[in-house]
Amino acid sequence: MSLSHTAAEYMLSDALLPDPGGSRAKGLRLELPSDRLLKFVTVGLPLFLVSLAFAREFSAGSQISCFSPTNFTGKQSAYVDTACWDSLLHHGFDSKGHAITKSLWALKVFPYSLLVVAVLMYLPYLLWRYAAAPALHSDLLFIIDELDKSYNRSVRLVQHMRKVQQASTEPERFWEEYERARRERYFEFPLLERYLTCKQHTHSLVFIYILRNLLLLLFLAATCLYLVFLHLNIFFQDEFSCSIKTGLLQEEPHIPPLIPCKLVFFSIFQLISLSVGGIYVLLMPVVIYNALQLCQWDKGLLSIYEMLPAFDLLSRKMLTCPVNDLNVILLFLRANISELTSFGRLNAVSALRESTANKEDIDTVVDFMTLLAGLETTKPKP
Repeated sequence: MSLSHTAAEYMLSDALLPDPGGSRAKGLRLELPSDRLLKFVTVGLPLFLVSLAFAREFSAGSQISCFSPTNFTGKQSAYVDTACWDSLLHHGFDSKGHAITKSLWALKVFPYSLLVVAVLMYLPYLLWRYAAAPALHSDLLFIIDELDKSYNRSVRLVQHMRKVQQASTEPERFWEEYERARRERYFEFPLLERYLTCKQHTHSLVFIYILRNLLLLLFLAATCLYLVFLHLNIFFQDEFSCSIKTGLLQEEPHIPPLIPCKLVFFSIFQLISLSVGGIYVLLMPVVIYNALQLCQWDKGLLSIYEMLPAFDLLSRKMLTCPVNDLNVILLFLRANISELTSFGRLNAVSALRESTANKEDIDTVVDFMTLLAGLETTKPKP
């Protein structure tokens, strides 16, 4: 008999979760994988393309080529290129023959506008980092710690039950006390459950998360509209007529009124704008999906932890409208599942419960541990 008791003690001791070796604070992920992907693409793509455009500009030289008259010297031709690039005004005529001018300055500032786009795309993540991440970090640390502690409390409870049962002279009296304690919910540790229940009535995290996705969606749409505007008005005109008869050159008779010019990097700007616009359009459904995740509960994680005596949010119908801070916390708990050591143990217990013949005898992890420890063999059958 002592050998079986010793084996049960070893089994229960091994079931306890070890204390975390390092600080969990450094390993917590405060961004969902989809949000991290969005940040990498929306911010990194324009920066990468702008760096390529600037590298091409510095290596190739001038971005404009003008067809100066044949009697112009090399310095005069270089002056024409510089003056036309500085002005970027297209001089033409409308259908009625009236002279018109059209500014092409958007082409000059296009690489810098992509830098502005990258900064705008980073603003929603700054909002989340400084407005919501600190509170979320504290919530995750507390909840993860309490979930693991609740599992350990359940195992220690079974250890204590074994000692009491061994010392008891009346086994029937012990099981009567056990059933009464279960009915009166003495085995519960309600701090975690009440904390999660309170989180159902707060909306600061969910408000900031939805605001972040709305801002990101707004900036994506604004960028796409800006690129459409460029294509409709400017990005179909790689050649223009430039006038340098201004200032001191206004009265020079040998200077023609208009000089044809061509933008050298026009096709590159078109390719960059199409790449950014196309990818941003594809990312819009991802942003919408991230926001719509809050419209349903992640009940998979909650159902596993209902094996704990202190956790029955689902069975007591305590889950209300999913648009609250608790649902956001559940999403990030799912992203930090590697930090939840107890999840793997409870998941295995839940799988074993499904394969057990008498499922009604195993409601919580306490029931499963008492079965493994051999207490159920002496339990009187009804």
